Amino acid sequence: MEEKYRQEPSNVIKVVLFGPESTGKTTLSEQLARHYHTVWVPEYARNYLQDKWNNERKTCEPHDLLPIAEGQMRLENELTKKATDILICDTDLLETKVYSEAYYIGNCDPVLEKYALENTYDLYLLTYIDIPWEADDLRDKPNEREEMFNYFKDTLEKYGKNFIILKGNKKQRLEKAINHIDQILNK
Repeated sequence: MEEKYRQEPSNVIKVVLFGPESTGKTTLSEQLARHYHTVWVPEYARNYLQDKWNNERKTCEPHDLLPIAEGQMRLENELTKKATDILICDTDLLETKVYSEAYYIGNCDPVLEKYALENTYDLYLLTYIDIPWEADDLRDKPNEREEMFNYFKDTLEKYGKNFIILKGNKKQRLEKAINHIDQILNK
């Protein structure tokens, strides 16, 4: 049953955009996929939670996290098969774990935590909070950006993940990301 949270084996290089809300992850995911002529994995939670908001006027609740994790991994596993040498992921289960802990008093479902730590990626691109925050139906932490950024950074450090911090405008972020991804591709 838990296999639905596991990555399928692959030789594709996987890069994750990681960080707080409204820090340019989706924009950069699209740019990188275009640059590398590959596909990118959208954030499953966005559609799931937008539908929940539209239909029920409710936000994320703890029981939503495993269906979100399952949907995210289903998308990632499907798109891995369509990727060229690299797959760009707009998020991963570790990000879902961070949000679970941030919103639910440090709690995270043990199954989510297990696969958030077991699934592997070659590089995390941690997006900084130096771009303007944009409101939408789901974003709700405009005054906690620095705290959330530090939580994401601390998580990557705690689990020994390979990451770089992306700051600056869209062009600067894209150039830095490409430089680091190319280093991995050329190994």
